[in-house]
Amino acid sequence: MTRSIAIWQLVFLQGVISAASLVVEIVAGRMLAPHVGMSLYTWTAVIAVVLAGFSAGHWWGGRLAEKPVGASLGWTGGALLAGAVTTSGAVLLLPALAGPVLATLSDPVWSITGLTALVFFLPSFFAGMPAPVLTKIAVTSAERTGQALGAMFAAGAIGAIVGTLLAGFFFISWLGSAMTLVVVSGVYAATGLYFLWLGQMAGRWIALLVTLLVAGISGLALAAPSPCDVESRYFCLRQDDVSADPDQPVHLMVIDHLAHGISARDLPEVQFTEHTAMLDQLSMLRAPRPDFTSFHIGGGNYAVPRAFAARGSGAITVAEIDPAVTALAIKGFWFDPATANVLHEDGRRALLTRPELRYDTIIGDAFTDVVVPVHLVTQEFFRLASTRLTPDGTFMMNVIDHEDRLRALSSIVATMRTVFPVVEVWTQQVQPAPGQRMVFVVVGGKSETHVNSFTVPAPDLTRFGALSNGIVSQLADARGQILTDDYAPIDRLMGRPD
Repeated sequence: MTRSIAIWQLVFLQGVISAASLVVEIVAGRMLAPHVGMSLYTWTAVIAVVLAGFSAGHWWGGRLAEKPVGASLGWTGGALLAGAVTTSGAVLLLPALAGPVLATLSDPVWSITGLTALVFFLPSFFAGMPAPVLTKIAVTSAERTGQALGAMFAAGAIGAIVGTLLAGFFFISWLGSAMTLVVVSGVYAATGLYFLWLGQMAGRWIALLVTLLVAGISGLALAAPSPCDVESRYFCLRQDDVSADPDQPVHLMVIDHLAHGISARDLPEVQFTEHTAMLDQLSMLRAPRPDFTSFHIGGGNYAVPRAFAARGSGAITVAEIDPAVTALAIKGFWFDPATANVLHEDGRRALLTRPELRYDTIIGDAFTDVVVPVHLVTQEFFRLASTRLTPDGTFMMNVIDHEDRLRALSSIVATMRTVFPVVEVWTQQVQPAPGQRMVFVVVGGKSETHVNSFTVPAPDLTRFGALSNGIVSQLADARGQILTDDYAPIDRLMGRPD
């Protein structure tokens, strides 16, 4: 005999399960970021895999809905217990599979999609099964079937909205990814046991054992080492000590899956990465005066602003969207916040909303691997940046591309050439290996740099040079396309060679 269940209970349960499933979807993107970054590829894979899981779960749930009510509720309860196991287990499964999958599949589209499917398809599949069962019971037991059907659909949609808001604005930043999935697993387990109770299904001991399994896996998930020292609303942040001498500390900042910058406590003017070494030296070479003003898009470990402050340059403004990044730079990378005006907002918005300000140098340092802020590489953005420069000012940004592709670099150069009279491309003066991932700095302004090469510590003495005007023109004309706010396929352009 099946226990009775009111329509409002069905609506409530549908909303709760829907909310929990959307929490998992948002957390999936955050959990993948330390392994593959947070890019268009990542979110496309997450949305596609989760929707595929929901679709398969709805189909199988429809088969369960054809069973007698007690049996369908019991099987749904079992599905939610399985969902609890796979959801909590995702915390342990992801780091175990990430290395082998990424090593086997070099293409970012296939590697990100494959890893996402292996970890997050089953949690979505089991979470999708209850909806048809609950809707069938609601429709067949209600006097007004249309209203019951509408209420169930509305509950699913409202639950999805609530789950998305809770995950994005509360759970991840306050609880972290692992604890959030453990909470969702608890919700699945509780609702699963409730469905088993409603259906008066046999196998209570099995249900109890599965519940204990969920608790055990959840405990292991919480005890597992986190890839993040700080999990903010935007990034997974980590600080590593790479010092050769503990009395002379050197720290590495990792944002999501990439090393973002290195700083030495006792060497504020020395850069430890190619792109910061070029940005730092080119800023000094092209500065119209010693006390030049600068605007930095992206703070990271604040290596370049820290070097500017150590030399006593002019006013420094930094637009860093994540306050947690700034806090870590202050705590672990010896950045003094009193030396700069830090704006915790998007760099483009910061320039747009301060039309009265002008800078001698604007530096774009937000380009990392396949994770590229699209709105910072378009013609409209470069035009905005040009209007915020002093008459002799310079815009520069770092770009990463592959030696045998260079489509992203070519398109950025082509786009900047529509705005700036002079566009230069700088890189390390060394013969790259075939297919090598190369680091460039693209410079835009009204005049050429008065030297075509320089040698600076990075941290070893490294020589950097400008590509010839002929090569720059060839890049722009042969492979470049104009990037606009309407169309800027930078993720595809950054993809690995075919």
